[in-house]
Amino acid sequence: MNIINQYTKGLLLAVAAISTISLTSCKDEPDKFESTDGKPTIKYIRSMSSEIQKWDDDPSTLYTNGLLVTSANPGSSLAIIGENLRSIYEIWFNDKRASLNQSTLTDNALFVTVPAGVPTEVSDKIYFITTSKDTVTYDFKVIISAPVINSIPNEYAAAGTTQTLKGNYFIDDPNVPLTILFPGENGTLIPAKITAIAEDFTSVDIIVPDGAVAGPIQATSVYGTSKSSFWYKDTRGMLFDFDTPNGISDVILDMHAWNGHNSYAADETSISGKYWQFGNGTKTISGKADEGWPDEDWCSFAYWPGNWENPETFKEYPRLYDLVDMSDWSNMTMKFEMCIPESNPWKGGAMQIVFVGTDRTTYGGGGVDAYGNTIHVQTNDYLNDPAVPRALYRPWTVTGSYDTGGEWITVSLPLSATFVYSYDGSLCGTPLSKDSFASLWMAIYGGGIEGEDSELIIKIDNIRLVPNK
Repeated sequence: MNIINQYTKGLLLAVAAISTISLTSCKDEPDKFESTDGKPTIKYIRSMSSEIQKWDDDPSTLYTNGLLVTSANPGSSLAIIGENLRSIYEIWFNDKRASLNQSTLTDNALFVTVPAGVPTEVSDKIYFITTSKDTVTYDFKVIISAPVINSIPNEYAAAGTTQTLKGNYFIDDPNVPLTILFPGENGTLIPAKITAIAEDFTSVDIIVPDGAVAGPIQATSVYGTSKSSFWYKDTRGMLFDFDTPNGISDVILDMHAWNGHNSYAADETSISGKYWQFGNGTKTISGKADEGWPDEDWCSFAYWPGNWENPETFKEYPRLYDLVDMSDWSNMTMKFEMCIPESNPWKGGAMQIVFVGTDRTTYGGGGVDAYGNTIHVQTNDYLNDPAVPRALYRPWTVTGSYDTGGEWITVSLPLSATFVYSYDGSLCGTPLSKDSFASLWMAIYGGGIEGEDSELIIKIDNIRLVPNK
């Protein structure tokens, strides 16, 4: 404990010294830095990296803020404590040079970020080169992660198509080649052909292999093995694939509400059987920021649970949370595949996506259900209620026009981060809850950002709610 306290005291003094130097330099000699002769002595290294963790962090990320460390990931911030540190002119981690900020350098403290990138030659040392070209080494390991697969453009990509996996550390070592493996039947793994690897190792182009089935994608390099947090052809949490009932009557393919057009089809553009379509390519859809109501016939999809039972049991048309466990909804993501032809781009209007509970709508006459809960008569009056949270998906706002070139892509909307808006684009002060996920309504209109009218076509399929990890 005394040693740690001594270390902490030393670091605090170093930070204070830096503050003093900064104040003095601002007043007197802002550009002056005086190096010293001799060699530095390194006593210890303390991590200064943030403890904030994200669900898509690299699996090997070290959360060591404030701890003494002998290893770190690229991009980590370090405080190096020692003596005569102003004699240092260059710092190298393995064969990667770090940026040296002389304005924060004192005799006893040096702040540095571990260089990004993968070393070509690994020595597990830091090299401190002095102004007199002497070199002092210090044992320190830069931890390179196993490959990290963060995303694939289309989670339902067909076999034989080329996809670009995004992530990091896709390193192809001559002695241990990079491999990408898709799940196969009976727990087997099927190798994908690798056609290109980015120079910075952040992406790899592959051809989806024949025989791949639902499951995570695996990557292996000289630094280890990892699996994607997402699943290829994910069927977990499937609500609507427009082909199978998934526990809901086939009538769901004709929707189960009194708004919306029965616009599902299967053709040569299908990703997997039938899909739902917003717009028909000839009807103009408003792009006004304050459009007050959607075109329910051509740009709306809705599902309400219930079927006029008295009391309502939701057995034939269940609540969506009867199909998917939403108790940990804040750590889940809504996903679906989407295709927009280049000929009919999206130029205005938000895709408003709304989940509400049975207290706001059902497909029935209201009253009390078989479980003692007060339920609402069928209605859509909640759509423009500012207290009802929703996602506003508006990819066209980046360039003013958006299409997928007729290709299918996967859209991911983390529930806790994106379902935070009111219908007019303002932030909603009411959060979702697990009971919100009884019904679903999606439509293109308004959203608070001015766009253009569109004769759009938006195809969607495989609406699902899945864990973030």
